[in-house]
Amino acid sequence: MLEAVQYSATGSKRRSKFALPAADFDGTVNEASLHASVRAYLNNQRQGTHKTKTRAEVSGGTSKPWRQKGTGRARAGTIRAAQWRGGGVVFGPRPRSYRTDIPRKMRQLARRSALNARAREDALLVIEPLAFEAPKTARLAEVLANVGVIDRKVLLLTDGTNSAVYLSGRNMPGVQVLPYADAAAYHILWSDVVVVEENVFGPAGEAGEAPAEADAPKAATAVKKTATKAARKPAAKKAAKKAVKKAAKKTAKKAAKKKTAKKATKKKGGK
Repeated sequence: MLEAVQYSATGSKRRSKFALPAADFDGTVNEASLHASVRAYLNNQRQGTHKTKTRAEVSGGTSKPWRQKGTGRARAGTIRAAQWRGGGVVFGPRPRSYRTDIPRKMRQLARRSALNARAREDALLVIEPLAFEAPKTARLAEVLANVGVIDRKVLLLTDGTNSAVYLSGRNMPGVQVLPYADAAAYHILWSDVVVVEENVFGPAGEAGEAPAEADAPKAATAVKKTATKAARKPAAKKAAKKAVKKAAKKTAKKAAKKKTAKKATKKKGGK
């Protein structure tokens, strides 16, 4: 199980380390998925608005600049040709989309691989939730200085959107603040150190196996409920069958009584 150094909200180091969840931090790094994810991210940042003019689009005359023969110069058909100054560009860039899609599972694998890579390098730090009442760049810089990462490229991942922390770090060139769910593999690889709020990982922390033990009673109650439901189903089916049989018998008896009554009336009318 991978562990991370833990800090308080003011930047003071704790004695105990934070146990990272084994579901996401298993130590595996898939370089192929990282390459595909970073390439797709960078391609998707391109606008694709580059454009050059061809000889059909540049300004210029349509007639021959001089006659074909007799001048001693090279033959020319238009001043808009590519070899002329101000002429068109041959095979120049045209507007197009650089959109690159990768499978969702590959993107998730790349993100996990990037986090595992930083955790294996001891470059993933866990910090208490930063509760800023108002944006203050000096306060965030002080926290990062106490942690010892102020002179490195830092990716600060918050538990959800924290506008005060985001605005505090927006003016710092080496700091990028993002919600944990929005961080891509490129952002993690861009940074030298990843600082994550401990609330992102839930109540794991020092206990390690505590969440699983806490969830054990819930799992037991869920199993009991499913068992009782399964036991009730056959009983309900039997009761429904009995009710149907009783209703069928009643309807049969009523029909028999009606038939006998009709026969009796017919005999009386015949006499």
